[in-house]
Amino acid sequence: MWLNNFEIVLEDRVVERGAVRIEDGCIVAIRENPVAADAIEGNGRLLLPGFVDIHGDMIEKEVEPRANVRMPLELGIYDLDRKLASCGVTTAYAALAFQPDFYGHARPVEHTAAMIDALTAMREELLVDHRVHARFEVDLSSALATAEGLLSAGVLGLISLMDHTPGQGQYRNIEKHVTNLARQRGISEAAAAELVRQRMSEGSAGESIKVVADLANLARTRGIPLASHDDDSVEKVALMHGLGATISEFPITIEAAAEARQRGLATAMGAPNALRGLSYSGNLSARQAYEAGVLDILASDYHPSAILPAVVTLADLGPGGLAASVALASANPARTLGLADRGRIAEGLRADLVIAERGRIPRTRATLRGGRTIWSDGRIMGL
Repeated sequence: MWLNNFEIVLEDRVVERGAVRIEDGCIVAIRENPVAADAIEGNGRLLLPGFVDIHGDMIEKEVEPRANVRMPLELGIYDLDRKLASCGVTTAYAALAFQPDFYGHARPVEHTAAMIDALTAMREELLVDHRVHARFEVDLSSALATAEGLLSAGVLGLISLMDHTPGQGQYRNIEKHVTNLARQRGISEAAAAELVRQRMSEGSAGESIKVVADLANLARTRGIPLASHDDDSVEKVALMHGLGATISEFPITIEAAAEARQRGLATAMGAPNALRGLSYSGNLSARQAYEAGVLDILASDYHPSAILPAVVTLADLGPGGLAASVALASANPARTLGLADRGRIAEGLRADLVIAERGRIPRTRATLRGGRTIWSDGRIMGL
C-alpha cells in the first residue's frame, strides 16, 4: 500500500510532497515525490510517526469519572484506548500511581494493581500498544515489594519516583498549591491550608530515602528505565542521576532542566503545558524549556489531544522546525525507552503513523499501528 502525496515529517527534515509504502506492517520505501501508482491519496496532509507517550495518567479518570463513581475497569480502558488512537498515540505508557492517602483521596495499592492487571490482560485486543509506567511515591512503605511483584510478572516498562510533599517539587509554591487544592476540593483556603500543614508534618525523611534507594537499585538491576519527577534543583537532579535515573520528568525550573540535560538525562514535559504556554502549577513553561534547548520529550500528561497541536506550535519556536518538534513525541521517547522499531518514518521500522491536517487547531484524521488503521474519521478514502 502506498500513502501518496503527503507532507512527510522525517526525523531530520520534512518532505513537502512524498509517498510512503507499507508492506506487512512495516515501512519499506519512502519517495520524496508523489508516485503514479494506485495509492491512498493524502492531498498534502501531514504524515507523522505515531506518538510514543511516556506519561499519561488518564486511566484513573476514565475508571472513576467522578469522585467515588467507579466504572468497570475494562470499560474505562476501552474508552481510553479509543481516545488515544484518535489523538495519534500508537504506544502509550499508562502512568499509574502507587501512593498513600493524600488529603483524603486514597489510591489503594490493590486498586492500582487491579488496573495494571486489567490493562495487561487486555493488551492484545486493544488498538494502541499499552505499557505500564509505575509511579511510586517516596513515602510509600510497600513500594519495593509492589515493584518487585510487578517486575516478576513482567509488566513494568518504566518506573518513576515522586515526592508530592508541599514546599518542594511540583508544590514548591505552597500558596498556589493551597489555592489549587481549595478549588479542586470545593473547600475554603483555610481548610486547604490545614490539610497541607498536616501533609507536611507526615512521613519520615529516612524512610523516603530508603524507598528511593531500594527502587533505584531494583530498576538498575532489572534493566528498567528510571525517571525522576518534579526536579526542582540542580542538587536533586544530581542525586537522581547518581541513582541511575535517565529521565527527568516535569522539571520545575530551567536550572533543573539544564542540569538534567548536562548530565545526560532526557527531559520530559507535558503537551498541555506546551500548548497553553504555561504550567497549571506555576512552574516551568514547556515553551520556555524548548526555546532554551532543554526539552527532549512531550508527554500527554493528562490530555492526549494536546500532543498534535503542541508539536505544531513548537515548530515555530526552535531551529529544527516541525521535524524537531514532532521528534519530541515520537523519535525521542522511543529512543529513550529503547524502542528501536518505532518513533520515526524510516525504512524497516513499524508503520506506526498519524495522518493529520493543519488548521486553526491541527486535527488527526487517521492513525495506523503496524500498517493497520486503528482509528479514522472517514476523511481519508481507503482508510
